[in-house]
Amino acid sequence: MSAQTGTDELQVWVDQDLCTGDGLCVQYAPEVFEFDIDGLAYVKDHDGELLQSPSVRTGVPAHLRLEVIDAAKECPGDCIHVVRSSDDVEVAGPDAD
Repeated sequence: MSAQTGTDELQVWVDQDLCTGDGLCVQYAPEVFEFDIDGLAYVKDHDGELLQSPSVRTGVPAHLRLEVIDAAKECPGDCIHVVRSSDDVEVAGPDAD
């Protein structure tokens, strides 16, 4: 994680086409990730509402940044994308540098 990422607002989304249903993301950050009845992970909004539309993003709470980034890095399906809100650059996930 870069120093700049520590202060930038982040967004996260899950590509369900690649999700393996392993559950690491839910273990890392249950406030952000949740399984649906299809066995795949989805993100939740700040009210805890499951967001089921493909590629829908939600903000990453500041206190959960490291957990969400770790979830993206450890995801066996490489399906979690964490991007900076300001410029849409992926900071964790399959397209991160």
